[in-house]
Amino acid sequence: MIAKTNDTRNIHRYRILHVFRAPVGGLFRHVMDLARLQAAAGHAVGIVCDSTTGGERGERALADLMPYLELGLIRIPMRRNPHASDWSCLRAVSKRAATVGAEVIHGHGAKGGAYARLASAASAIRAYTPHGGSYNYRPGSPIHRLYMAAEAVLARRTDAFLFESEYVAGRHQSFVGGPERVTRIVHNGIAEAEFAPVERVEDPFDLLYVGELREAKGLPYLLEALVRLRAEGRTLRLLMVGSGPDAEILRQTVERMGLADAVAFEPPQAIRSVLARGRILVVPSLAESLPYVVLEAAAAAQPLVATRVGGIPEIFGPAAGDLVPAREPEALAEGIRRVLDDAPDVLSARVHALSASIRQRFSLERMGSEVIAGYASAFQARQLPRTVEAPGIAGPRTA
Repeated sequence: MIAKTNDTRNIHRYRILHVFRAPVGGLFRHVMDLARLQAAAGHAVGIVCDSTTGGERGERALADLMPYLELGLIRIPMRRNPHASDWSCLRAVSKRAATVGAEVIHGHGAKGGAYARLASAASAIRAYTPHGGSYNYRPGSPIHRLYMAAEAVLARRTDAFLFESEYVAGRHQSFVGGPERVTRIVHNGIAEAEFAPVERVEDPFDLLYVGELREAKGLPYLLEALVRLRAEGRTLRLLMVGSGPDAEILRQTVERMGLADAVAFEPPQAIRSVLARGRILVVPSLAESLPYVVLEAAAAAQPLVATRVGGIPEIFGPAAGDLVPAREPEALAEGIRRVLDDAPDVLSARVHALSASIRQRFSLERMGSEVIAGYASAFQARQLPRTVEAPGIAGPRTA
C-alpha cells in the first residue's frame, strides 16, 4: 500500500490492470502517477490503452512508464464513440485480465470504464474513475440520457467508484443513483516538485491557454474576451498550446476576428515550460472534472482566470469567489482585467495563498493511498479472499 504501516503482514500485493482509451491529457497523467505509486508500494501493475492516439509524446511517456509495469502494456485500437469494434476490444481486455491474473481491473474514462466493468473476470473487483467523461454532457440532452442509462447498467458491475471530484460524484448520484457501492472521492494529487516557482521568460505572452482544442473548452469565449480587451487599447497576446478536433476551426476563427497577430498556436508540451512563457493562465472551460492544468498552475503560483464549472471550485476552495461564469466573454474579460490591474503585492498574496491551500489538500501520496484503500474496501464488501502478501513498501522499479 501507499500508506505506511509498521505491520507488513497486513499489506496485500494487488495485481492491478488499468484500462483507458487515449494516452493524452489529465486522465493519462492520473494513470501514470497511480502506476508509479502502486508499483513503488509493491503492487503489480499493467495497462491496456488505445494504439491510435497519443502520438510521439504518448509513446515516450509510455516507454518511460514501462519499468513500473510488471504486468506489461498492450495497445489496441479503441474508438472514442460506441463502435462495432468495441466487442473485439472487450475480448482483448478480458483475455489480458485472465493472462496476467488481474485482481483489480480499474477503468478510467467512459470507454475504459465500460471495458473494465464488462470484462469477464469473475474473481476480480472492478473500479471506475470517470474523469468527467459522459457525466459532462448537458443534462436532459438525448446523448446525456443515453450515456446515463448506460452508466446505470454498468453500475451494477462496479465494485468501487473512485470519483476524482465531488462534482462528478454528485452528477452520478443525481442521474444514475442505484444501489450502494464502495464510493470514495479521490482528488487528483500533485508532487511537491510542482510547487517550485516558475522562472518567467523574457517578453512572455500576456495570456496562456493549455489543453485540448475543442468546443467544450470554451475557446471562442476566450477569443471574444481578447477582442474586447484589445479594443480597450490593451495590446495583449495569447499563446494556445494543445491539439484537438477543432484546431483548424479555431485558426480560422482567429483570422476572421482579426487576431492573427495576437494569437499563436503550438503543439502539446510540458506544462511547466509553457507556464514560464505566459503571465496569466486562462481556463475558459464549459465543463471540467478536476483539471490537472488548474492544479499545476495554482501550485506553481501562476496567476489564473478560470470558469466556475465542474470541480474547479473544489480546487479553489475558499478562493472560489474568484472564478467567473462560463459562456460569458465579458465576465472572462473582467477576470483578466482584475489580474492585469491588481497591485503586484496583492496579486502575489492571492496566488501564493491558493498555492498553499493546494499543497494541503491535493497530495500525490494521499491520492495513491486512497485508491488502494478503495480497492481494499471493495474486496471486503464482496468478501473475496486475499492470500498474497506484499513484500512491504518498495522503492520505484527501474529497468
